[in-house]
Amino acid sequence: MTPGLDVRGAARRFLEAAARYPGHPAIVHNGDALSYSELEARASQLARRLGPRPGVVGVEAAHSPGTIIGLLGVWAAGGTYCPVDPAFPAGRRAAMLAAAGCRTVFSPGGDLMEDTGLPGREGPEESAYILFTSGSTGAPKPVVTPHRAIEATVRSLRALFGLTTADRVLQFASLNWDTCFEEILPTLTGGACLVFHDDAHSGSFPRFLRMIERERITVLDLPTAFWHELVNHLAEERAALPRCVRLVIIGGEAASPARLAEWRGLETGHVRLLNTYGCTETTLITHAVDLHGPLARPYDARTARVPIGRALPHVVERIGEEDELLVGGPAVADGYLGLPEATAARFVTIGGERFFRTGDRVARAPDGLLTHEGRIDDELKVRGIRVDPAEVEAHIASHPLVGAVAVTGVKVADHTVLAAYVVPRAPDGADGLGAAITAYLRDRVPAHLVPSRISIVAALAHTPSGKVDRRRIKERASHER
Repeated sequence: MTPGLDVRGAARRFLEAAARYPGHPAIVHNGDALSYSELEARASQLARRLGPRPGVVGVEAAHSPGTIIGLLGVWAAGGTYCPVDPAFPAGRRAAMLAAAGCRTVFSPGGDLMEDTGLPGREGPEESAYILFTSGSTGAPKPVVTPHRAIEATVRSLRALFGLTTADRVLQFASLNWDTCFEEILPTLTGGACLVFHDDAHSGSFPRFLRMIERERITVLDLPTAFWHELVNHLAEERAALPRCVRLVIIGGEAASPARLAEWRGLETGHVRLLNTYGCTETTLITHAVDLHGPLARPYDARTARVPIGRALPHVVERIGEEDELLVGGPAVADGYLGLPEATAARFVTIGGERFFRTGDRVARAPDGLLTHEGRIDDELKVRGIRVDPAEVEAHIASHPLVGAVAVTGVKVADHTVLAAYVVPRAPDGADGLGAAITAYLRDRVPAHLVPSRISIVAALAHTPSGKVDRRRIKERASHER
């Protein structure tokens, strides 16, 4: 890419793929193809504009090839990639850029380079990207992922997915969350084709399915909640998944046994259904299992839960106190940037090996498969995105008319939504407060942090020690459904 730089990890693997398959389509966007050699040239051009060692570079990430050019260009220049959703509220974007230490922002849509005016952060050369997870203080936590972690994971994922140069992988996940790298990096380091299409996000399953057939998609990587809805559509409409699809990857939250039974009743025997598990701090997927299809093996079905699988070859796992899953190995992130206490609380050393405490309780079946048995804390998954209820509570509590608040998760159909219970600051302050809080949040936080339900209550439930009793709140929520 750029002369004189030691291009690392997945970027180096992309270069090798580009040299081997220069004329192959690397990206197809709404039918327009960009070859591997063209993609490499555009990334190199951006790297030259950035200059060597640009530090942490913010990239406005949207569903377009420009975001991929931004990712590869930043890596080619020796920088650290930090995606920022242009749809986020301005204050949230500014806070993320400041926390990551971005002094430069690249806007692929307008091909613009902006100086943030921030002091910037050089960052260690081995840092590949910074992504944000929900934080209990009201501010998102920046996770620093090194190149070694990506390279170890991508190697495992290419083998797990069985990718070949004939594959066409749909780019579906938000380009601001780590799931997108499961789609992008195994594809572009193996000579396969990454497909962007507006109909993937149309909200219409018939359009979605027609697009898959028209674009000859072979691999789908879907949030479990979306897959649940897709299965419902296929079953109710007696529709069929296009025959070109050979692999469907799901993950982000628990798979429904009922939806799995429906999937097995469809004409899907030729399609691998791969259930996956992983955390931002452990770099993409760490555990997986084929639930249906040509590679599936019978598993112990005595539990009502669908298994999350076995550890991938690069993963070291332990089951700690309270049956918490601990993940070690080369794919563990470096920690939370600028947050040493939070890093020390979640990244621990045991027997000389560094592990991430996932917070997920697991059980191991006799056949070795792990099942997810809940959380040891209050963290939730909303449409596959990790949410700490305390972050949402902190934002709601900052509203001047709010006296107290508790946030929990409520099951609606096959997915979880946020429910907020709010005590007004003044006894007569209930009128219109729910709508006011929703508008207040929309100006400050991403959509996944805005509760779907806001209930105005006279008081919250508490434990004898004075803490908010989330269990009783959840029971209250279930009674209100």
